[in-house]
Amino acid sequence: MAPSQFAQVLLDWYSRHGRDLPWRQTRDPYAIWLSEIILQQTRISQGTAYWERFMSEYPTVEALASASEDEVLKLWQGLGYYSRARNLHHAAKQLVHLGYFPKSLDEIRKLKGVGEYTAAAIAAFAFDNPVAAVDGNFYRVLARVFGIDTPINSTAGKKLFKALAEQVVTHPEVNAAIMDFGAMQCTPQNPDCVTCPIVDQCDAVRQGRVDELPVKLKTVKVRTRRMTYVYIRCNGQTAIRQRGKGDIWQGLWEPYLYADVMTANGDDDKKRKCLSKEKVFSISSMGFNSAWKPIALSVKHVLTHRIILSDFYLWEPERRPVLPAEYVWIDEQNLDNYAISRLFQLLLERLSIRDSATDAS
Repeated sequence: MAPSQFAQVLLDWYSRHGRDLPWRQTRDPYAIWLSEIILQQTRISQGTAYWERFMSEYPTVEALASASEDEVLKLWQGLGYYSRARNLHHAAKQLVHLGYFPKSLDEIRKLKGVGEYTAAAIAAFAFDNPVAAVDGNFYRVLARVFGIDTPINSTAGKKLFKALAEQVVTHPEVNAAIMDFGAMQCTPQNPDCVTCPIVDQCDAVRQGRVDELPVKLKTVKVRTRRMTYVYIRCNGQTAIRQRGKGDIWQGLWEPYLYADVMTANGDDDKKRKCLSKEKVFSISSMGFNSAWKPIALSVKHVLTHRIILSDFYLWEPERRPVLPAEYVWIDEQNLDNYAISRLFQLLLERLSIRDSATDAS
């Protein structure tokens, strides 16, 4: 099948089955850029509510730029990959300083957190630029339809798919068409080949390789990280700190981190690396005994390149313990005002269940 013919099939399919998404009803580059950043690593079903929330709270790039980072992170809470929110906030300030939203790919790519795909998507959807915005759906559909087994994350694969994608995108709307086609028809698992309009011309179907394509090289080594938290409750207050730069959950708040150890899967204990930069108090000085109540042990939380195993304890001393300077004491009832990680949310939910059970008894 010729790329131009394939493009027309996609557009015909899209005219009947395309998703009605709110950011597709506007040409406002700010709204489109916001949607693209939110939808990185996020399902549309979840991201839509966040997009609407951000557009309501910060309807213009000027409004977003004038917000504090804490406010942006709090609104982002629950989406994960918080570097996206920090980059979004930084880029908003770039745009305000620039005075306009750039139209060219090169200029758009200069925005913090905007890569090749996101720049192409903004250029296509906001400015009708006929460039290919090649995402995971694009790779999968092209690999199957044209029977390409070159790894999509190899140098040769990136060049090959980019060249083919540029031939397919005869009109900017082809980008949206292939995104929806990959999300609804040619899905990663159990694609609907029976009703597919190009099933008779799909190389993957003819060769019985639908489940094998696309091919991706495995390059990431997953590491396991063990984190022990102590939620200190003292006279209606608790101690939290804001995580610093250069690590996961930068800028988010957390309870007292007693221990933080990471090891590559398969490494023995001798190769473990302690990640805590602060002085870890001795067990006796922190009261690690029956006063520490286990709330949740070995809670598993999976990130892109990390598996977090977390132990969570509750400590209710009569007097405030002496903690490192970065910890601050706040009223527990005000904890909702602070942006926290999904893991901390899960731990707080366990604590809430424990508190409810204690009150009931």
